[in-house]
Amino acid sequence: MKSDIEIAQEAELKHITEIAEQLGLSEDEIEMYGDNKAKVKYEAYKKRMSNDDSKLILVTAITPTPAGEGKTTTSVGVTQALNQLGHKTTVALREPSLGPCMGVKGGAAGGGMSQVVPMEDINLHFTGDVHAVGVAHNLLSTAIDNHIKQGNDLGLDPKEVVFQRVVDMNDRALREVIVGVGGPNGQVREDGFMITVASEVMAILCLSEGIEDLKEKLGNIIIGYTFEGDPVQAKELNVHGAMAALLKDAIQPNLVQTLENTPAFIHGGPFANIAHGCNSVAATKLAMKTSDITVTEAGFGADLGAEKFLDIKCRYADLKPNAVIIVATARALKMHGGLDNASLEELGEENVEAVEQGFENLAKHIENITEEFNLPAVVAINRFPTDTEAELDKIRELCEEKGVRVALSEIWAKGGEGGEELANKVLEAMDEGNEDFDQLYPLDMPIEEKIETICTRIYGADGVNFTDEAKAQIENLTEKGFDDMPICMAKTQSSISDDATKKGRPTDFEVTVREVNVSAGAGFLVALTGAVMTMPGLPAVPSAEEIDVDEDGNITGLF
Repeated sequence: MKSDIEIAQEAELKHITEIAEQLGLSEDEIEMYGDNKAKVKYEAYKKRMSNDDSKLILVTAITPTPAGEGKTTTSVGVTQALNQLGHKTTVALREPSLGPCMGVKGGAAGGGMSQVVPMEDINLHFTGDVHAVGVAHNLLSTAIDNHIKQGNDLGLDPKEVVFQRVVDMNDRALREVIVGVGGPNGQVREDGFMITVASEVMAILCLSEGIEDLKEKLGNIIIGYTFEGDPVQAKELNVHGAMAALLKDAIQPNLVQTLENTPAFIHGGPFANIAHGCNSVAATKLAMKTSDITVTEAGFGADLGAEKFLDIKCRYADLKPNAVIIVATARALKMHGGLDNASLEELGEENVEAVEQGFENLAKHIENITEEFNLPAVVAINRFPTDTEAELDKIRELCEEKGVRVALSEIWAKGGEGGEELANKVLEAMDEGNEDFDQLYPLDMPIEEKIETICTRIYGADGVNFTDEAKAQIENLTEKGFDDMPICMAKTQSSISDDATKKGRPTDFEVTVREVNVSAGAGFLVALTGAVMTMPGLPAVPSAEEIDVDEDGNITGLF
């Protein structure tokens, strides 16, 4: 089997105008970035909002191994399969971040015969959206320190500035920094960097449905607190208009294609362990207004991205999935079945007993989707070359005993053809109906109760421990009127619990919430648990060491 990048580079792509035409978009309704990429103009987006909505499929997964279990690959593959079966289907995905691309996980454009292309462009700078988010974010950071230096008329306490800087790279050395040093360069204070995709500006971009909405949300960002403890918002520095100007192109959805020339929107890229983990509302809605079926993905396991998709994005965008695909792999089940210290190569060795033991992790995710959110689900067994028939048969058997639809997915090796069984099972699931879908909690529930609801019902925790700092923050947020927002949990992706070492289906544990902060622009509260960080680090041997480019501009080593 050729590498992902070799497959992508040999693909026969259609001109982007032909892809747009499949969606009923004319050439003058898109802005082309070369022959194979385009942005859909905002005017075209607004024009389509009166169209009927398509069916919506959400793709999520079990708790993953560090390499991921193939949600993007599955999203692309099932989209191709549904098109092969005669259903006009479009996929809407997040944009990759350069951090994990150069780190351990690699790119995020799918894999094998189920990729979005041009793969190299999408994984690297693409249309510049992530760069625009970083610049807009750091403009506000610049304005904060300039305001303090120029007299600090707002009375902003330098020790209570909560808006950090960003860079789209895994750079652990920037987690904690000192700014303002070196003579008359401003007030010396502690600061830090987050990865760009953890920025509230990224979350705002993904939850905004127009320039005015974007501008209002940017203005509502809380940058810090005064000496008296009152919140200070970005609009008080009067740079939210300039931030919106920097994002005027970035807010427009990006249009590309799959290897089988089906349309794909790739737009927005918040992480799901430290942000809400979904592509933009604009891209999802545009796909739903121009297709019969839309496939979209939420990051990491169903305890993270899917919960946030259903409790945050669906609430704000008035979306209701018709079915949910839960991606599972034999290797991840073995990791949860007692082989948590094994390498990916060791996880490729047959171990049916570990698969069976690890099924408890998948079972919890199935229950969360079907019993907590009341949505029909299909388990997609994403087949890897090392999987044995005995392991695959065991997964299918356990799913059938659980009463959930299950399909073997071979979309990595065969593209849409390998996803035919999965596509048919999804079509069956959509016929079940989604009338009973509801969010986990009402917005008027107290902050502590909302967090406890997520932790007990979705994670299976016995309860929640709030640190004294978190309790004080919750009390202050309630007093300031920020208690009527949904919760965005910042939690490890390596376990259903808040402890990355607890694999399988953890029991007899409590979640510790150490901080609760408000993202007033994005419209949610962020509860930080465990040791999760907003700036990842590189591994001992990062993926960047394998990436290269020759004198003709051909990239190698990207996956």
